[in-house]
Amino acid sequence: MKTEILSTSERDLQKAGAIIRGGGLVAFPTETVYGLGANALDEKAVRSIYAAKGRPSDNPLIVHIAQKDDILPLVKEVTPKAKALIDAFFPAPLTIILKKSDVIPSVTSGGLDTVAVRMPQNETARAVIKASGVPVAAPSANTSGLPSPTKAKYVIDDMNGKIDAIIDGGDCEVGVESTVITLATDVPTILRPGAVTKEMLEAVIGEVKIADAVLGELGENETAASPGMKYKHYSPKAKIILVDADKEKYEAFVNTKKDAFALCFEGDSVNVPYVTYGSESDDASQARELFDALRRLDELGAKRVYARMPHKDGVAMAVYNRLIRASAFNIIDLTKPFTIGLTGGTGAGKGYVCKRLEELGFNVIDTDSVAREVVKKGSPLLKKLADEFGRDIIKDAELDRALLAGRAFESRERTDALNKIMHPAIIERCKALAKTPSVLDAPQLFEAHAEELCYKVIAVSAPEKVRIERIIRRDGITEEKARERINAQLDDEYYRSRSDFVIENDGSDIDKQINDIINQIL
Repeated sequence: MKTEILSTSERDLQKAGAIIRGGGLVAFPTETVYGLGANALDEKAVRSIYAAKGRPSDNPLIVHIAQKDDILPLVKEVTPKAKALIDAFFPAPLTIILKKSDVIPSVTSGGLDTVAVRMPQNETARAVIKASGVPVAAPSANTSGLPSPTKAKYVIDDMNGKIDAIIDGGDCEVGVESTVITLATDVPTILRPGAVTKEMLEAVIGEVKIADAVLGELGENETAASPGMKYKHYSPKAKIILVDADKEKYEAFVNTKKDAFALCFEGDSVNVPYVTYGSESDDASQARELFDALRRLDELGAKRVYARMPHKDGVAMAVYNRLIRASAFNIIDLTKPFTIGLTGGTGAGKGYVCKRLEELGFNVIDTDSVAREVVKKGSPLLKKLADEFGRDIIKDAELDRALLAGRAFESRERTDALNKIMHPAIIERCKALAKTPSVLDAPQLFEAHAEELCYKVIAVSAPEKVRIERIIRRDGITEEKARERINAQLDDEYYRSRSDFVIENDGSDIDKQINDIINQIL
């Protein structure tokens, strides 16, 4: 197919309208992103949208109108709240979902009994719709899954040879798709955030909810009631990893990633190749520049990108919503002191895993070393330990660690008493030592409730026979004493069930397991 590039002249707008009216496809600018338009009432034309985009047909389309009254034939009823929103916002980057009338084909609504309708603010868009004489179904004019186009050149990249015409109307002003609100529920609910915010909507119609899938994943059996609710969407060819961190932590983290790109805010100081997407203090600039930035990353050949996370309210909620889907929910949380918590029973082989993580650039904090530090000569903990386990564990003002261990590991109750004294001091000292990215090597991670301070938890597991042999060799104790130490700890299943990842130290390739896990985390 030959794709014609049209201008915004009256003649070309009329030509675009005629193409749509005749069952063809035209890409045109809106204030949000470029849309790919077809006659919303023509099933064959609508199916050609899905074919051009490579888009699943269960994803509903938004129907665009040129005038407010054009909504009347498309819906069963314009409810009072719908009328209030239309009066307040149309034309605007706002889409309203209502029960559909019989004129809307099932293919347009993605098989749902509702229809999504909006009246774009962009004058070129409205002129094309008016010239067509029909309501226009128009998703974003990109290959399905890729970032939505905010410039005509990206539409040409994706759609040239697949559609009848593209109108070059310059850059889009808003940069992210319209806010979508459904009025087909008891409480109006935002299904996709955009430039019209929750606060703006509530000022007109009162209470408005935000769907769980806006800031999280669509439920396993949940149907997408709006465009943009799928698990992965808006994504460039590069792998995007979203990093939740303040400016300093983000900079420190990304500057260790020499083989990656950064997607950051203006003014962030990074030493790797980067693309910015607006200002940290200007939500509108983030929205306007996001999709263009994602496209530029592909143009620069980026393979792995660490994106700094925006906040989650106002217009920035829309930016966050697009980024979590661009990253397929791959998020690193650096707001917690420790990137990884490493745990497992004594003798499982955590030492080797720590060594490998250190080689991979992690700051490993050994809680055993910290435990020795917090009970050094003169520590206020010594008195507490002596009161609990006997004065004779202190010799020449220093702790007899072997004697303490012998008594503390006699039973689970005695171990718990030791932990109650030691854990708070150890954790506070570890937090002071933390720097991005950190590993908390903590055999008693769960007993200390320190898993809450870790982004992800890895457990190391090994067969009991192997563990006993290691403990005997390491500590020079009897098999009976080694078993006592194992029995004083949590069982293997406890570690497994509460960890995000388990490394099997049973003769399997540990290095491969470590690399696979780190690739998933980072």
